[in-house]
Amino acid sequence: MSYFSIVFLFPLLFVPSNYAIRTSRIIGGEIANAGQFPFIAAIYKNTNDGTYFCGGSLISDQWILTAGQCVENGILFSIRLGITNLNSNDESSLRLATDYYVLHPDYNPDTLENDVGLIKLRMPITYSDYVKPVDYLPVVDLQAQSGAVALGWGQNNDETAGLVDDLHWVALVVLSNAECKLVYGNQITDNMACGEGNYNQGTCQGDSGGPLVQDSGRGIRTQVGIASFISGNGCESTDPSGFTKIYPYTSWIYNITGM
Repeated sequence: MSYFSIVFLFPLLFVPSNYAIRTSRIIGGEIANAGQFPFIAAIYKNTNDGTYFCGGSLISDQWILTAGQCVENGILFSIRLGITNLNSNDESSLRLATDYYVLHPDYNPDTLENDVGLIKLRMPITYSDYVKPVDYLPVVDLQAQSGAVALGWGQNNDETAGLVDDLHWVALVVLSNAECKLVYGNQITDNMACGEGNYNQGTCQGDSGGPLVQDSGRGIRTQVGIASFISGNGCESTDPSGFTKIYPYTSWIYNITGM
């Protein structure tokens, strides 16, 4: 049996808005309302090779959780909080800069194992209706056939690259690792998960680092994953999207952040 290769959800190279580039969105998603996901973070990673875009999530008043690929080799991070539109200058939004990050010590850029990273803000922030951390990190492992939501500003097809102005979300169903391995083979570890939407809904380039969340009821959300990879067949294929599970890393996250 042949398997499809894992492909990075590469952080998108950011191009200033005065360049004419057609933008796009998370595959098959819906536009998020202001304040609907107040924990979402837009991350611009500055490196020696350029500036790259990723998603992330606020998990405390001073820490952002994202993918390892989104912090590796970072020199300076520019963070936007409290927005759904990347061009927003709303007074409720925050613009922050920091150079402090922690990459998981066992991160493997070739296999995307342990694709987890943390960014520390220079000062604690004040919460509002539009800026607040995700409610919980998981206390149990991610369950197959459960529902979840992925968020991002990434592209929506394989021909055009770029970021959409508005945050989008998409509903997915978590697959078992056995189902995930039917697509990706033994590249999938117990610390990874796959999510599948209707037809080809899922994540794409520019969504890396973004949160996968589950609603526990009454609007209480638990972040269960981090967007990490897609199939080598591309974003528009019906292959499931790949995530790093958070549950195996909660102790590491708590130890680093002091949460």
